[in-house]
Amino acid sequence: MTMSKIIIYIGAALSAIWGIAHLIPTKNVVAGFGGISDDNRNIITMEWIVEGVALIFIGALVALVTYADMSNPISKLVYGVSACALLSLAIVAFFTGYKVKFLPFKMCPFVLALSAAFITVGGMT
Repeated sequence: MTMSKIIIYIGAALSAIWGIAHLIPTKNVVAGFGGISDDNRNIITMEWIVEGVALIFIGALVALVTYADMSNPISKLVYGVSACALLSLAIVAFFTGYKVKFLPFKMCPFVLALSAAFITVGGMT
């Protein structure tokens, strides 16, 4: 396995693992909002799950195109689009979640940006 593949797989794994880390505490995160309406509880639950699933999907897609043929032009496109999506999420997380006192929220923009960097650097070959 080439170093480029390893770097891409690390970036993909970071994204997927961070997505899984979103899904596991969903119930506790929603409960932390206290007495809110059912609509608000469902919205928060939905958004928390959607972000987790999106991160898992990005990681899985990047890993799959790397496994299939990382030199294919479509693979390169997937790397670029995935890195842009992760950086977009990192920017949103920086201006929102980074303000939260809970450490994982502060880590989020850096984990997402790091994942994007690994995918970008590994995909440059």
